[in-house]
Amino acid sequence: MSAYWIAVASAEHVRRGRAAGFMQVNHGKAAPLRRVKPGDGIIYYSPTTIMGEKDGLQAFTAIGTVREGEPYEGDMGGGFTPFRRDVEWARAEETSIKPLLDRLEFTAGRSNWGYQLRFGLFSISAADFALTAEAMGAQKVAAVN
Repeated sequence: MSAYWIAVASAEHVRRGRAAGFMQVNHGKAAPLRRVKPGDGIIYYSPTTIMGEKDGLQAFTAIGTVREGEPYEGDMGGGFTPFRRDVEWARAEETSIKPLLDRLEFTAGRSNWGYQLRFGLFSISAADFALTAEAMGAQKVAAVN
């Protein structure tokens, strides 16, 4: 049975990973990626466009399915070797979270809905995954198709 996850990173970092077919979370830590398994659905939420800036983006920026394999170290240069997992990213549009706040289980009725995003990776329901995939116009997301 597949699980579904929200990962958090700036849009700039998500776009880099999407272009190269991988995900990384929590500044490259391996432990969170070990919770994610092949076949799981992953959605990236980006609070900002560029890490450290406060531009208020608050958007879902990527959606896909985790590929077979274990977490591995990638080389970002300068001695930084973050852990990654390979992902089959779906074609989808970056989409604001704001119109979905009252409809997603993890945000509905919660004034502090952003608190859990601080953890960098957390599980969501299949219903939230499907709703977000629909809002993003995602095509060929194995976890929900």
